[in-house]
Amino acid sequence: MDFQLAIIGGGPAGYSAAEAAGKAGLSVVLFEKNSLGGVCLNEGCIPTKTLLYSAKVLDGARNASKYAVKAEGVSFDLPKIVSRKQKVVRKLVLGIKNKMNESGVTVVSGEAYIQDKNTIKCGDDIYKCEKLILCTGSKTFIPPISGIDKVSYWTHREALDCKELPESLVIIGGGVIGMEFASYFCSLGVKVTVIEMTSEILGGIDKELASLLRAEYTKKGISFMLDAKVTEICNADSGKIIVKYQTADGDGCVESEKLLVSAGRHACTEGYGLENLSLEFTPQHRIIVDTKTMMTSVDGVYACGDITGFSMLAHTAVREAEVAVNHICGTDDNMSYKAIPGVVYTNPEVASVGMTEEMAKIVGFDYKVVKLPMAYAGRFVAENEGVNGVCKIITDSKSHIIGVHILGNPASELIVIAGMMIEEGRKLEDFKKYVFPHPTVGEIFREF
Repeated sequence: MDFQLAIIGGGPAGYSAAEAAGKAGLSVVLFEKNSLGGVCLNEGCIPTKTLLYSAKVLDGARNASKYAVKAEGVSFDLPKIVSRKQKVVRKLVLGIKNKMNESGVTVVSGEAYIQDKNTIKCGDDIYKCEKLILCTGSKTFIPPISGIDKVSYWTHREALDCKELPESLVIIGGGVIGMEFASYFCSLGVKVTVIEMTSEILGGIDKELASLLRAEYTKKGISFMLDAKVTEICNADSGKIIVKYQTADGDGCVESEKLLVSAGRHACTEGYGLENLSLEFTPQHRIIVDTKTMMTSVDGVYACGDITGFSMLAHTAVREAEVAVNHICGTDDNMSYKAIPGVVYTNPEVASVGMTEEMAKIVGFDYKVVKLPMAYAGRFVAENEGVNGVCKIITDSKSHIIGVHILGNPASELIVIAGMMIEEGRKLEDFKKYVFPHPTVGEIFREF
């Protein structure tokens, strides 16, 4: 079977590349060994946000009295929350299958194995291709902690399907995934402890906003252990799990009913014949690509998504896939990482794009910081009784926007505005040139 383009991996990068190439008239085969949509749709972005929205609605109902609304006896049905999550995933997976059919993409279910850059084997079948795009994604990293192989622990996958709440939960890792699950389980009444080995949660996010979010969740009852290295995990006689850790103040331990390991992700680079391509890798074993075209060191072979290591985010993967397909089709397009937004879907949300203040200091930028309380936007005040947030903008010496960081709902919807300003090289005063509908939270940008 001969195709102009073969794609390995049906996650956001893979199915986006397949759709774009199919619509461009190329003959495309897409290989996926599990379910279309990849980790993002089946056990990541979408199911997590579906659960988090149920938790957000629950939080809203419990705080209804702040808005002069009586909501007594508020409760939740955890199995139905999980069931709704599964329904949402099924619906979106079906949507992707339909897109593949409409784009004329041949979808092959099974493990693809690369024999050479023009030959893919799947089962007993051989597929020939002119171009190849690698979109194999990433997998959960399990740190080599003493005793971890002797206890029963969750990864994000098991946490997503939890239908019976534990009384207590320890989360190893205070990154985005760890904090989102901390938020979810905290809203459902679980006693949560987060153990993070660095000095602050949410590495890569503006430290000031990360600190403010941590303070907010401390008020909600989450315990944080920072600068804490987990040294050992073992089972207690009570049936609970003991997590031992070490800080500058000495050794400590915490006991809980369940343990969630959320210590990051590693690119999937083994098990499908990648060694037969003679690709160039970074010291972290991520595939080196031309960041303008997404082509690897091997002509005609492209890589998109988590395996490149630039940004383990679905929206980055989608854009990389578009750039790769455009290059294959001869369309002028370049990948830019200048304004990749990142969002933490806690309640309140945190969103960032561009440089943080810490990054600006490291590279020696001559920068300025301006920030305003979110209460400067009337809509925010109307919808967030007794709650505040902050919008922080970083500019260079000539007032060009180089970074924007927001704490407060709906930060996830606002950050794209800031990203476009950064990508287009706009100045702070340029916000005044645009007419924002009133009242909207986005009007905060015009206040600077």
